[in-house]
Amino acid sequence: MAMEPDAAQNPNPSPVPPPISAYYQTRAEHHAVVSSDWLAHAAAAAATSPGADAAAAADAAAVPPPSPGAAGGVIEEFNFWRRKPEAAEAVAAIMALAAVIRSSRATTMMELEIELKKASDKLKSWDATSISLSAACDLFMRFVTRTSHLEHEKFDAAKSRLIERGEKFGEISLKARKTIAMLSQDFIYDGCTMLVHGYSRVVLEVLKLAASNRKLFRVICTEGRPDRTGLRMSNELAALGIPVKVLIDSAVAYSMDEVDMVFVGADGVVESGGIINMMGTYQIALVAHGMNKPVYVAAESYKFARLYPLDQKDMTPAHRPIDFGVPVPTGVEVETSARDYTPPQYLTLLLTDLGVLTPSVVSDELIQLYL
Repeated sequence: MAMEPDAAQNPNPSPVPPPISAYYQTRAEHHAVVSSDWLAHAAAAAATSPGADAAAAADAAAVPPPSPGAAGGVIEEFNFWRRKPEAAEAVAAIMALAAVIRSSRATTMMELEIELKKASDKLKSWDATSISLSAACDLFMRFVTRTSHLEHEKFDAAKSRLIERGEKFGEISLKARKTIAMLSQDFIYDGCTMLVHGYSRVVLEVLKLAASNRKLFRVICTEGRPDRTGLRMSNELAALGIPVKVLIDSAVAYSMDEVDMVFVGADGVVESGGIINMMGTYQIALVAHGMNKPVYVAAESYKFARLYPLDQKDMTPAHRPIDFGVPVPTGVEVETSARDYTPPQYLTLLLTDLGVLTPSVVSDELIQLYL
């Protein structure tokens, strides 16, 4: 069956059955951890409607990367950037929006802003569950259009200024991980043991730099079920010569007495100073807090989102495929939520490219970012 171009890139632009986030639908091409066969099997198990096409997820993951100049515009440019190994989804969106400004044929600032807003909305709908994608689009819009004097410039000059700002924002975003890694080094000391949860590229950047600085430390990685992200993290750390121990997710409390600190990434940083991250982060933070272990969050500023969740269910649901390896009995409900919310009182510091922040300062930073 023929598919529309955008549908081929993301089989789940909004949370409708089968309820699996596009991030997990495309993990195979991002990280080569989940096989297409496994993903297709899991999608079939998660499908809620009779006759759902179980192979749709695998087919989507197999779509070849488009060229940035292909017809269809911002989604193709976004896909071009996000397939680069080190490019986060949010950074890919920023680079795609900058390209929209460069290629625009608008003749007035109002037309250009309308065009940019439509492109931003299209990117956000690519995966309605992605917090970092939505936040990056909103921040980009604010960053490039927030000063009113553009309205008084000639259009060509104003457009050039917008292009300059867009490229500057993209450049800042690309450097965010390295900035965070440098700021984090003071918190890693010889002889320490840290616990990491799942696979976070910014946390990996922190640990890579610490290893290159010849710091002697040990890392405990949670397994990261069901998609084994912790195993990938442990493989990469072992390749760097860092001593690593893999832990099943349910053994965090058992092993917390070995840990000096917890290091996690974030899908999003919210207005309360809390974070939304991979499922299991909340319980790890609770155990660490109860045993007086510091919890550090490494998060890029483009993940700061204007959200204020009040509890675990007060956020847009994101789901991931679950495969227990054995058939689940008919009628048994399976929890497929992909992330949880960790309140600020269980976090020690947020290590960001804006600086080292306490959770209570986050709301002030968000105000500055969105002014």
